[in-house]
Amino acid sequence: MLFPKKVKHRKWHTMRRNPSRVSVATRGLSVAFGSYGLKALGSARIRSNQIESSRKVLSRSVGKTGRFWIRIFPDMPYTTKPAEVKLGKGKGDLAGYAAPVLPGRIIFEVDGISEVDAREALRKAGTKLPVKTKVVAR
Repeated sequence: MLFPKKVKHRKWHTMRRNPSRVSVATRGLSVAFGSYGLKALGSARIRSNQIESSRKVLSRSVGKTGRFWIRIFPDMPYTTKPAEVKLGKGKGDLAGYAAPVLPGRIIFEVDGISEVDAREALRKAGTKLPVKTKVVAR
């Protein structure tokens, strides 16, 4: 699984989630490396284990001839408190890392395989993620 080698702050603030303010990604909007990409249609926090399961699906589908790129990296820590613990007593322990994704962000890219295979591989990878996705071409 992906996680940063070193972090400046072990725990982050949770950040705001205002449903009335629709924000759109400003970076990573176009397919840059491959021929086909998987674009996020909604906003979500994609955890490192979800990225890893999508990576495994892509790796199997693409095979030896194709190549794929992961365009997001989980560098945002998230915390959880143990079960049956009362409120208060501080913030929970570090549980893992997530990548915040906004609508329009390209998550994965694929190249070196046919269009039908690329679309199917990206569709399968998208089912592992907690956000609605769309396959786009260059």
